[in-house]
Amino acid sequence: MEQLNVLILAAGLGTRLRPLTSDVPKPLVPVVDKSILEQQAIKARAIVLDSGKDCAGVRLHANAHYLADQVVAEGARLGFEKVWVEYPEILGTAGPLKRIYNEGYRGGLLIMNGDAYCSFDLKKFVENAKKQMAAGGECAPGVALLAVDFPKVNTFRVDGEGRLVGVAGRFGSEVGAAATFSGVSYYSDEALARIADGEFDIREFWKQEIAAGRPPFVDMSQMDATWIDMGSPEGLWNATEARLAELGVDSWQDDRLIVSGKNRSIVFAGADLAEGEVVKNEIRGPGFVWKI
Repeated sequence: MEQLNVLILAAGLGTRLRPLTSDVPKPLVPVVDKSILEQQAIKARAIVLDSGKDCAGVRLHANAHYLADQVVAEGARLGFEKVWVEYPEILGTAGPLKRIYNEGYRGGLLIMNGDAYCSFDLKKFVENAKKQMAAGGECAPGVALLAVDFPKVNTFRVDGEGRLVGVAGRFGSEVGAAATFSGVSYYSDEALARIADGEFDIREFWKQEIAAGRPPFVDMSQMDATWIDMGSPEGLWNATEARLAELGVDSWQDDRLIVSGKNRSIVFAGADLAEGEVVKNEIRGPGFVWKI
């Protein structure tokens, strides 16, 4: 039976959200009703591939480094296959992929970010990736990268056949269609085997694949999908606003936070709040106030 392996990257330090992330890792910060880690897990489990094979479901993995115990506990609550703790050093973006492969997991690997609020059709992306990998012969890509249009960060350069030819400021061609990497990617087993043990920066692996005549496929079919980096105060508010819209509500309150779309505000438990005070255009928590 076919099974899909999914790795949610959750090892970041969350420095742009300090002091909110002083006691909670960024992937576990609530975005209205659920953390990004839980939202990504729900989206991943909804994938059912039309492969002609019986599907045994999705095996969820996450990596963890900063406040790793909390990620491990949440992974257990959410039914993850495993949370891979990186200690004492963080393994970058390539290391976690090779670690899972070296432990014997097979069937390809879908990568998602633990700090991105998004509305991608993940089933469509994985199926597009597999079609490209099956049709390319010796030059078949082993890597597929999902792109969005975000002009501030449009560093990808993509040729007319949908292959990565460069990353602006890093390597390769400066000519080609511009796009931004969404953080969502898919790797075949053959590609994972080619990642060197100890590799840190996944972009170096992409560069090697291009040099070997196997440039990664860049899926640009969802360029207008919602994609929000929630790792900054502005991004956290934008993700919160999008989540309110998705839920069809204008406000939310539980024991962790109070959210008001009308007042553009988030008040986390423990924040200084005067009796009867109405917070507007702010994210407020214990010991901090961010204007938005």
